[in-house]
Order: sequence, then C-alpha cells, then structure tokens
Amino acid sequence: MVAGLFERKSTPVIGLDISSSAVKLLELAKVGDRYRVESYAVEPLPPNSVVEKNISDVDAVGQAIRRAVKRSTTKSKYTAVAVPGSAVITKTITMPSDLREDELESQLQLEADQYIPYSLEEVNLDFQVLGTSESDPEKVDVLLAASRSENVEMRVAAAEIGGLVPKIVDVEAFAVENAFDLIRKQLPRGAEGKIIALVDIGATMTTISVFSGGKIIYTREQVFGGRQLTEEIQRRYGLTFEEAGLAKRQGGLPDNYKSEVLEPFREAMAQQVNRALQFFYSSSQVAQIDHIVLAGGCAAISDVCPVMASKTSAEVTIANPFAQMTLSSKVREQVLANDAPALMIACGLAMRSAY
Repeated sequence: MVAGLFERKSTPVIGLDISSSAVKLLELAKVGDRYRVESYAVEPLPPNSVVEKNISDVDAVGQAIRRAVKRSTTKSKYTAVAVPGSAVITKTITMPSDLREDELESQLQLEADQYIPYSLEEVNLDFQVLGTSESDPEKVDVLLAASRSENVEMRVAAAEIGGLVPKIVDVEAFAVENAFDLIRKQLPRGAEGKIIALVDIGATMTTISVFSGGKIIYTREQVFGGRQLTEEIQRRYGLTFEEAGLAKRQGGLPDNYKSEVLEPFREAMAQQVNRALQFFYSSSQVAQIDHIVLAGGCAAISDVCPVMASKTSAEVTIANPFAQMTLSSKVREQVLANDAPALMIACGLAMRSAY
C-alpha cells in the first residue's frame, strides 16, 4: 500500500513530477541546514502519453521514468509522486480535539460521503490535522483530501515500470507550496507579507497559485502552454514536432522567428496570465498582485519578464528553488539553472523526505 497523500517517511525519496511533456526526477539531501542537489534528470515524453496531466499511456511514461533514473545515476529507489490539483477534492473539516488518530480516521470516513461525489470504494482518502480551530479551541481543523483511485494507481504503476518504489502520493499544489518556501526567501525586499502569484506555464497547462503568508489561497488551471509555440514553429517552418521542439530550445531558426513567432507568443502568455489574475481579483478582496514568480518550461523564454510585468502591473521574477542549494559533483550548474523553473513540483516532492 502506498503512503497517503500527506504521510511522511524517514526514508529519503526522489521527487518525480509527471507533466504533459516530460518526467522530471530530482534527489535532494540535507547537509547541515542546507539542501544539496544529489541528482536530477528531465526525460521527454512521447506525444500524447500524458494529456492535460492525465496519463494515457502508462507504459510509455514508465519507460521514460526508467530512462530518467538511468541518466540521473541515482541509487535511490523510493519516490514521491503527485496527482494534479484538478484531480483532488480537498475540504477542511472541524473535528473534536480529543479523538485518537484511529477514531478520527473512522469519523472522517463517515463524514467524507457528504463532501465527495464518488463512491468511497472509488477513491483514495487521506487527512492531516492542521491544528486548533480558530472558531472553537476545543476542536481541530482537519484537511481531508480525496482523489479517484485511478489517478493514484496510474502514477504508481508508471513509477513501478520505471523501477521505482512509490512511498508517498502527494498533491501538486502541496508540493508547490513546499518548494515556494525556498523561493520566498529570494524575493526582493518587501515581498514578505505581500500577495504573490506563482505562475507555472508548462507544455499544455498553466497553473496560477496565489500565496498569502506562504500558503496558497487560490489556484486555477487553464489550457495554455509552450506546445502552442512548438506547433506554430512546426507550421511556419515546415518542421516535424520533434524538430520544432529542438529548434525552440537550441536556436537556429530564421531571422523572422523572434518578431513574427516568439514575440506574439510572449504577448499571448502575458494576456493569459493577466486574464487568469482578473478571475482571481473578481473572486477575492485583493485588487492587485504584488509579485509574480514565473515557473514551468515557458519561464525560460527570453525577455518574458518585462512583457509579463507590463501586462500585469506586477514585478516578475523567474523561479529557481536551487539558488541557495549546493550541488553534487555530478550535477552541472548551468544545465540545472536552465531547467530550474520547471522543477518546482519535483523539488517540493523531494523535500518530503524527513532526514
């Protein structure tokens, strides 16, 4: 049985992020009060093996994980994976504080029916006690999380095909919250106590997570990502999808690429983010985000920060959770720096180890 959505294990685990375009594997160690990056790898996935964060070809994903494990040269076998926020129902419930853990679990099983629109036989459930309830000191707030079993089982199966042993199944939003703690310390002076949006723009999905006091207060996913840029390069220059992806990363495209393809895509990115923030403003008391941290593969696109800042009226920086970490001799600093914005979830998962 795989550990629950929140369970901590004393065994170090590899963070394994399965996105729509790649599997990302990261191993951290704790040296004194700092983390060290022990190993990592990013392995591309065959097209459509993961569609909008749902695994459609478990064997293809498993084989990509196997290649990533080999390339990283990690000796660890235990891993933490995450299900996307859109596949998880979370609810904070107030419960009596004098219940033992087994009593609490039994009570939550009874309560869960009214919060989960599926049969309990179809879901994986877990919970975490958050602390004393603000509304009643005799009670505790408990975070209940549930995901359909197939969402968990597909990720577990892919990891096992890849030669790993899943120990923890987390939620992507919680993993991002973990890694964001590292980012917060790097933000410009005055960012503490401000409202910060972490914008993760991946291959096909954009996830906006708004933080206040280091905790997510709002999250939204929408279909938009770097794949649209790859497809435009493919169409414009008569390349295969694979050739277009390579050219996007390594260069060598015609002179009109920046002005006619890249610039409109940067503008589209900024418009998507601004639109998502308008949804947030309309549903909250917040009138303006103070700072945007860009993550995901699209954060590596050149000159994206000034375009985003002008559209959103917020300061914009690029996420690098490894800025204060040391690196093992087998990790190349520049290569990791290029991949860093896309490794937020993998980093948050790798931080789940208790050393």
